Amino acid sequence: MATTRTIITISEKEKHRLKAFSKSHGISMSAAIRQGITRLITADEKNSYQQIIRDSRGIWKKGDGLNYQKKIRAEWDTR
Repeated sequence: MATTRTIITISEKEKHRLKAFSKSHGISMSAAIRQGITRLITADEKNSYQQIIRDSRGIWKKGDGLNYQKKIRAEWDTR
């Protein structure tokens, strides 16, 4: 995995809290920031997925979806 270095500006209060968090979890401040970024991205992706689910709710108009799946998958059985 390629990495890159970047500079961020945070307040003294944020730095103090980040330092305390890092110390209590036994990780570096950089690791804490990376974990935070990963959590934000994951949460955003989950929210996007949930929005797709909400937006697509009710678009299936062919009756019972489970029965349809069973019918289609029965065609796969070549025994």
